Amino acid sequence: MSLALRQTGMAGNVYANGKLHKSVPWLLLVGSWVALIAVFALLNAGGAVKDFNVVAALFLGTVLFDVLIVVVSRIVEGGRKAVDRLITSLVVTAFVIAVLPLVSLLWTVIADGVARFDATYFSSSMRGVISEGGGALHALIGTLEITLFAALISVPIGLLTSIYLVEYGKGALAKGITFFVDVMTGIPSIVAGLFAYSLFALFLGPGARFGLVGSIALSVLMIPVVVRSTEEVLKIVPMELREASYALGVPKYLTILKVVLPTSLAGITTGVMLSIARVIGETAPLLVTAGFTASMNYDLFKNPMMTLPVFAYTQYSQQGANPVPFVDRAWTAALVLILIVMLLNLLARFITRLFAPKLPR
Repeated sequence: MSLALRQTGMAGNVYANGKLHKSVPWLLLVGSWVALIAVFALLNAGGAVKDFNVVAALFLGTVLFDVLIVVVSRIVEGGRKAVDRLITSLVVTAFVIAVLPLVSLLWTVIADGVARFDATYFSSSMRGVISEGGGALHALIGTLEITLFAALISVPIGLLTSIYLVEYGKGALAKGITFFVDVMTGIPSIVAGLFAYSLFALFLGPGARFGLVGSIALSVLMIPVVVRSTEEVLKIVPMELREASYALGVPKYLTILKVVLPTSLAGITTGVMLSIARVIGETAPLLVTAGFTASMNYDLFKNPMMTLPVFAYTQYSQQGANPVPFVDRAWTAALVLILIVMLLNLLARFITRLFAPKLPR
């Protein structure tokens, strides 16, 4: 009789089929989180815990979920399904562990950075400011100018190098270039800064700190990223497109310009945007090469130039008698950097969709 009910789907109880309803794991997960948050809140109110830690509550709640889902599944579904639920819950736990630091970081930066996220911050510099007030306009302008000039240096070099490696490169030269690109990918950023500073110090003497030197240092970090990303994108362009172009009598250079590059434009643009996002937050090379200043400087070729990462570092490390305005300005600089990187990633996704090859359905 019960078998007939299961086959016809007439059993009213959700557990009668020996299978948990699809909403049960989610209810257990959310319930575990709520329970642990309540426990932490009670401990905080009672004085047992000094600060209410949401991240720890969510992590322990996820561990509690791992235990509950296995116990409930074993009771209702049996041992075999309980093992499957256990592995799935461990995957969820690993995902939560990976995401929680990011969520915690974003929450902290937003909560602490919004205090100075105002018009004054984006319309004034630190010239003449001793404690409260001031802004980061000079640092924002410096970041944009130095990063864009670094992109102007890196993108042509990286793109041409990747075209050579994919379309022309063979033998020892191509292997040597690939090897050195791999080495450059892993060099510390401070080494790039010291290299750029030493290069200009040979010609201009010690103390050569201005925006162009910072752009050179960032380009050393950008070039291998552009080369690697563009190389992989060019490799996935179908060989049939090249062969069809050659069959029509089109020279190789025109095939690259008219067929290969337009086909891979979306991926190339994404790689360029990601390389910019990778270097825009560098502090050490810019501290060595571009220096720091409290005044506006639009000229890349003379005088020190402030950038947002260096601005955040100097504000936090050189606090005055009242540290609150210095720390607030540093957190807001970090928030602005995160927003810039987020906009670059969104722009890369938009360009990818806009220029991606339209395949027939």
